[in-house]
Amino acid sequence: MKRIAVLVAALIFSSTSFSFALQPTAQVDNVSSGGGYQGPKARIAVADFDVKAAKATGEIGTGLREMLVTALMQTNRFRVLERQVLGALMQEQELAASGAGQAGGPARGNLKTADLVISAAVTEFEPEASGGNAGLGGGGKVGKGILGAMVGGALNKAHMALDIRIIDTSTSEILASTRVQGQASNMSGGIGAGFLGSWGLGAGLSGYANTPMEEAIRVCIVQAVNYIGQTIPQNYYKY
Repeated sequence: MKRIAVLVAALIFSSTSFSFALQPTAQVDNVSSGGGYQGPKARIAVADFDVKAAKATGEIGTGLREMLVTALMQTNRFRVLERQVLGALMQEQELAASGAGQAGGPARGNLKTADLVISAAVTEFEPEASGGNAGLGGGGKVGKGILGAMVGGALNKAHMALDIRIIDTSTSEILASTRVQGQASNMSGGIGAGFLGSWGLGAGLSGYANTPMEEAIRVCIVQAVNYIGQTIPQNYYKY
């Protein structure tokens, strides 16, 4: 009884989140942190995300792409080329070439091309997966009462997954592909913002702010960036 009383007191007065439940996962070798990289860069483009998960939408796919682009840029390892507004860029070039625009405008033939395209499919997107009871140590149930109410509640779990492909634009060959995933629970305790990126949530994702789903999204993006940075062959880093 004395040991239980001490444990209850510690839980009541603790100001930190519980950390014994399902923990988010991410690779240790963190390319996404940047690490002061100053070497040559690879020239890439990120395609629109293919949304296959039932609970995701096209807007969510757009938001995830925005986050991936921002995270890739912050590694300082890539020159990321914008393709989603290509029509507008070419229109400006045509306007300048027609003579109707101001002299010194954008000239034709200067658009840079990507050596690699990163494609991604959202294959899983589950903001609120059904969860079991949280427990101490091995996840077992505890007795009723104050302690049971505090540590025996249901977990709100969240997870998502992306299928990533790295494609050579000259040959259309898929150089590498993998599946990355992120997961978190409402009792995971969180990982430092520096590790999971300081970039904001993309379009359509603001509703998941400060929830397990936000953490799962960030873990997934970090995993994607790490995979891309570790997998692209060295000969593509030449700019």
